[in-house]
Amino acid sequence: MQKLKLEDEVVVLTGKDRGKQGKVKKLDLKNKKVLVEGVNMVKKALKPTQENPAGGIADVEKAVHISNVAVMSPKTKKATRVRIETQDGKKVRVAVSCGSVLDKK
Repeated sequence: MQKLKLEDEVVVLTGKDRGKQGKVKKLDLKNKKVLVEGVNMVKKALKPTQENPAGGIADVEKAVHISNVAVMSPKTKKATRVRIETQDGKKVRVAVSCGSVLDKK
């Protein structure tokens, strides 16, 4: 069971966007990257197309390394580590700092 899942609220721990919060939009476990909503925005040059004949420059979200984000605790709204526990015969993710269950039932 993985400790980070889609739609998790996370906080960025390091880098230019340190302290920013957002939801996980995409996980790339092979390359250990995560795409967080509204974090690590970069400028990207766009070629002219039929839909966008002018082309131009757009702001795009880029992925950050998975070690640079932490799950946000639902109770304290701060970064926390995650542990896996067994409850009622099922594995669930639990926030280490407050003990609350992260999985939606």
